[in-house]
Amino acid sequence: RLRVILARPDAVVLDLCCGTGDLALAFARTGEARIVGADFAHAMLARAREKADLLAARRGRGSGQITLLEADALRLPFGDASFEAVASAFGFRNLANYEAGLREMLRVLKPGGTVAILEFAGPVPGLLGRFYQWYFRVVLPRVGRLLSGDRSAYEYLPASISRFFTPEGLAGAMRKAGFEQVRYELWFGGAALHLGQRPV
Repeated sequence: RLRVILARPDAVVLDLCCGTGDLALAFARTGEARIVGADFAHAMLARAREKADLLAARRGRGSGQITLLEADALRLPFGDASFEAVASAFGFRNLANYEAGLREMLRVLKPGGTVAILEFAGPVPGLLGRFYQWYFRVVLPRVGRLLSGDRSAYEYLPASISRFFTPEGLAGAMRKAGFEQVRYELWFGGAALHLGQRPV
């Protein structure tokens, strides 16, 4: 369903918590829809603008397909029912209030619109889960300190993942917020893609 929306030149898609714009750029490369990227972090948006301008120059088009703006995901500056789709990749986990974020996503979606949240899957049971926990808590911070001199940035990631929903927990929160047809796919590498729709 998201691919169909992205192919429509009349569609508008929100990349929420867009960071440096990787998802917005991927959407622009694969479709004709107009993309709006929103993030709270000014420096990340500046980098996203540079990347969007480069893509537009390579394609020989103006940069009008992607619009980027600084915005709070819990109080979005858009009217109700503004977007055919809302997507977030590895940024939703950083919101201060997940339930409020889901309500805002639902509010700005058009009836029948699609939501897609790609996020780390949270604590995974079994041997693989223990390996991921060890890697994120022990190996990643040390590698981060060696490469960047900043261990704290790499300690934040595993802490935020361990506090986040399990895949079923996020699916339940989406249903509670009012999304229908909620489902998720577990991806290798500890991520899950959650999909849902705003009721018609």
